[in-house]
Amino acid sequence: MLALDGQQQAMILEQAAQHAIAFLEAAGERPAAAAQRPLPMAALPESGLGAQASLERFYATIEPYLSGSSGPRYLGFVTGGSTPAAIAADWLTSAYDQNAALIGGSAACAVELQALALLRSLFDLPTSFEGALVTGATMANFTGLAVARQWWGERRGINIAEAGLAGLPALPVLSATPHVSALKALSMLGLGRRAIEPVPTLPGREAMDMAALERQLQAHQGAPVVVLASACTVNTADFDDLEAAAALCRQHGAWLHVDAAFGLFAACSPEYSHWVKGIGQADSIAADGHKWLNVPYDCGFVFTRHLALHERTFQTSASYLDPGANTVPELLHRTPENSRRFRALPVWVALLAYGREGYCEIVESNCGAAAALGEWISTSSEFELLAPVRLNIVCFALTEGTAEGTKAFLKQLETDGRVYLTPTTYAGRPGIRAAFSNWRTTLEDLAVIQAAMRDCLS
Repeated sequence: MLALDGQQQAMILEQAAQHAIAFLEAAGERPAAAAQRPLPMAALPESGLGAQASLERFYATIEPYLSGSSGPRYLGFVTGGSTPAAIAADWLTSAYDQNAALIGGSAACAVELQALALLRSLFDLPTSFEGALVTGATMANFTGLAVARQWWGERRGINIAEAGLAGLPALPVLSATPHVSALKALSMLGLGRRAIEPVPTLPGREAMDMAALERQLQAHQGAPVVVLASACTVNTADFDDLEAAAALCRQHGAWLHVDAAFGLFAACSPEYSHWVKGIGQADSIAADGHKWLNVPYDCGFVFTRHLALHERTFQTSASYLDPGANTVPELLHRTPENSRRFRALPVWVALLAYGREGYCEIVESNCGAAAALGEWISTSSEFELLAPVRLNIVCFALTEGTAEGTKAFLKQLETDGRVYLTPTTYAGRPGIRAAFSNWRTTLEDLAVIQAAMRDCLS
């Protein structure tokens, strides 16, 4: 079958492209969330079916049950929809099959460095920030916090990358509203979720109380600690005061890591960039590409201002990895991965395709839709806002909503198919989240969303 597929490769790829195009063109009409049902179990064939027959089985038995997450009314989690430029580049990424870890006769590493430079420019970050692309915000947080852990160890005279954590005291991580991905990163780093030293929030906010942070930093009496700040919480799109946090970290000798999974994109818009003022003074920043950058999944990025420390943290040594006379950095020394997908290509192509104006348009359009939905909810007798609409997240509740009633409402919306929303709990109340981050979403979609919400109340 392999030989036959090799002979028919062009036809196989052309047919797959036709299916992909049909799927994308129907994204606006496709149910936002597919009905879940048990899938037929595939048995491993002895001789193989060949690409065409296998794909036909997939189209018939699995594709109908994929979500419409690439469409304009999937408002669950924070899910972007890939732009045409990013999709085309991602197809090419699979075809080129480059390992963006070593120079190895390929331009892949050089393209990634250019993509990182383009991202720095998009977010107006200082050129002192260097980094790498990773699989998503979880690994971006892992990478940034790993460098912070290395810094903390070296402040105590220990190279943790070489000697490990044995015998060292707990590393305090001061944070107010950490995302679960950062907690997962702490668990994987051997620091543990309990490393978090909670900082009180401002009244009625998810943002850190800077006076409380100052008191807690003072209590550590100059010992090295990590401050984990949030640039856009997932419930209410709230931001820590990054400028004040950076000043306190400098004063007390602390490391500032900013989880900016999608909040970093506020920097794209003059209207919202005030939320990330001071982020360029952080020590490390984690963000996602497959959210507001609207590139395919498997893309995040991390920046640090401490490249030598960063590379000591992830240094990989072996005789067969000898860089020789290469002048381009080998990016396996910046990430947990050795073999690395050429995920920089969709980023590079999309940034060149749409530029600063294009991403400003996406951010402002999504935030405008969120604000309009928030205004509609604030005038409704059936719904109420649980928090102000600051960016692209609308956090609200049924006016008379119990946990069971909220769950039933969301299930009805999912069955209806016009919009997909996700549940939350905020200030002790069962709530609902709408997250706008797809380049396709328009105010026409907002009218459909509102109609679906009204219809599914009955």
